[in-house]
Amino acid sequence: MSNPTPIGDAPTLPGPPAWRIGYAEIAALARVKRPVPTTWSRRHSDFPTPVIREGGSPLFDAREVVDWLVRTRRGNAEPSRLRAEAALHTLAAWRSSSLPTSVLVGALTALLCLRQQNDTPVGNHPWGVLLTQAAELDPEDTFLVSELRAVPDPERLGLALGALADELTEAAYTPAEAFEWVLEARRRLGSHDLAADEPTPAVARALAALAGADALPDESVLATPYARSGDLLAALHMAAPEDSSHTYLAAEPDPTLARLVRRRLLVRGVYEFSLDVTEGEELSTDDWGDPDVLVCALPYEAGEIRSARRALERIQDLTDYLGDGSMAVVLGPADALVRPLPRHGDADRLRRSFLDDGLLKAAISLPDGAFAYRPGYRTAVWILARTPENERTGRVLLADYSAQPLTEPVLDGLAEDIAIWRGSAWRGDRRHRLRHAAVVPAKELDDRPGSAFIPQHRSPEARHTRTVAERPAHIADMERHLAELDERATRRAAVDGPLQSGAVLRPEDQPVRRTTVRQLLKDRRLRRRPGHRIPLEHLSVDGHYAVIGPEEILGAARFGRRRIDRGLVLTAYEHIQFTEPGDLVVTVSPRFGIHVDTEGLSVVVAPARILRVHPDADPPIRPRALAALLRAAASEHGRTNGAVRASYGIEDLSVPDLGREELERYEAVLAEIERRAELLRQQSEALDDLARITAAGMADGTLTIQNPPALPGTDD
Repeated sequence: MSNPTPIGDAPTLPGPPAWRIGYAEIAALARVKRPVPTTWSRRHSDFPTPVIREGGSPLFDAREVVDWLVRTRRGNAEPSRLRAEAALHTLAAWRSSSLPTSVLVGALTALLCLRQQNDTPVGNHPWGVLLTQAAELDPEDTFLVSELRAVPDPERLGLALGALADELTEAAYTPAEAFEWVLEARRRLGSHDLAADEPTPAVARALAALAGADALPDESVLATPYARSGDLLAALHMAAPEDSSHTYLAAEPDPTLARLVRRRLLVRGVYEFSLDVTEGEELSTDDWGDPDVLVCALPYEAGEIRSARRALERIQDLTDYLGDGSMAVVLGPADALVRPLPRHGDADRLRRSFLDDGLLKAAISLPDGAFAYRPGYRTAVWILARTPENERTGRVLLADYSAQPLTEPVLDGLAEDIAIWRGSAWRGDRRHRLRHAAVVPAKELDDRPGSAFIPQHRSPEARHTRTVAERPAHIADMERHLAELDERATRRAAVDGPLQSGAVLRPEDQPVRRTTVRQLLKDRRLRRRPGHRIPLEHLSVDGHYAVIGPEEILGAARFGRRRIDRGLVLTAYEHIQFTEPGDLVVTVSPRFGIHVDTEGLSVVVAPARILRVHPDADPPIRPRALAALLRAAASEHGRTNGAVRASYGIEDLSVPDLGREELERYEAVLAEIERRAELLRQQSEALDDLARITAAGMADGTLTIQNPPALPGTDD
């Protein structure tokens, strides 16, 4: 790491850089995208100046940045939370060659654990006193002492880390919350070994919910094999009711991670006699008995060496911990748990054996993204429970969420389905409509060797849902709408006749003048307006104002399908500018596209932007004509393969500067073409909707086709 270099007259911060913060940390603190703080520093003269430069990157005083954010009310973070979270975002500046990330995270989490155990601040004590306190709490050095002894220059760095631990605790209100803050920052700190094989926080919370941790009776035993850094165990503890007096078991072969898991649960208030973390793959159940709930993520293996049989054997070993009434939730590779397997192979026979004894209760396919560091790793979840033979239902719930986003609402819906499935003693509730799932007989799966464990069709109960029952009515409405469009097209063809544009070769003695968009802007015949940056979560199908972005302009989304609510516009986007009738909405990313908004009152989403025609421009400009000419000009100067940008920008595109009379004739032709194209577009969209809804009903087995009397050559 390079040596810090003061900037200008800014003094070098004394001691450890506890309050230095870079652009990335400012963005995370203010909850904005990474380039925004750089723009702030360039555009606003009152933005704090850097106090030091390290590795070519400026570092700021976090307290000054927080004061500026609170004063200017910029960013998306609540002012009341900014000061509390500032301490967290300064952690990245602590790393150095003498204080690597592993030592920093180990020492800081140990100090937080020591503070919680002694219920007293640690920053006011000499380092020797802290070591003595740690030895008294951890005489066998199983979770605390080694991490503190690893701190270099403890009389300086150690005391500063103690002050930082107190600062984080005060900001987070509890040592446990501060501990979680430190682990949330592990990716930003470069501690990838602590995060690579952990599921995302949303998935960890979902697995705890699938296990029903919130409804377990007091003094239950919860276990997590392959604990890693303890994300799943912490999620189970968070989901459990307060004062539930549960016992927590974990197994982790890595001694460093096992020590971290102990600290993580102790700082949460779990008593040492209610916690057992073994260094290895075997849970310590001799003293505690079989766990009531077991949750784990199988260790990741690269696709080249991954074995479906080995993954299933690991799950088989885990079922040895299950007694009657116990349940396990296992996250593992989809190609072993739910994907097709070679018929009658070892893996296929082993997988179907979980059906024979009624262990498998649910198989859930998840989308990509369950592991942040493994974007291409497809995963699935198995829910297993051991039930007495006379209570087995012979039914399995299969759910396919592989095409759904990994969002909180989607995972909450999955957890609700499984909670009802579990509460019905694995029989199902006909009053509850399953989402993306079906209940099938286990024998049906067992009779199809090698077949995938995913729902192939809707369950019989799904036929009575509102969506399915209303499909014939929706189809009839679409057919009536198509008949009306056909009749309108016939009437127009009879009245208007064939389209005649009147296009002929231009006489050689009538050369055309040319201009550019830049010149039109300079002459104020055109005005430029920017698009707005709007997060996807603020867009819906039910909003009051239509949204126009690159997706609509380039045909990836229908116009009017994406909308924004009036309430959001009035609160979060009070400076928003709507389009006016005749505005040209232009985008160059991912390629050039242009659209004429004839109605106006739409919201343009960046990187799209507006070119607004001046109504009194002289010579005049007409929107449709200019849009058509820009499309033609852009097609000649498009982006070549491998190029970062097109050879010409929008401002450099050259277009004919037509005279008033010729321009009016061209605009009239384009208006007629647009009118006829709009009718065809409506027919095409209606036909697409009819095909989509009919295909959905045919695919899930809820619709059939009768012989339409208008179709010849068919028999009843």
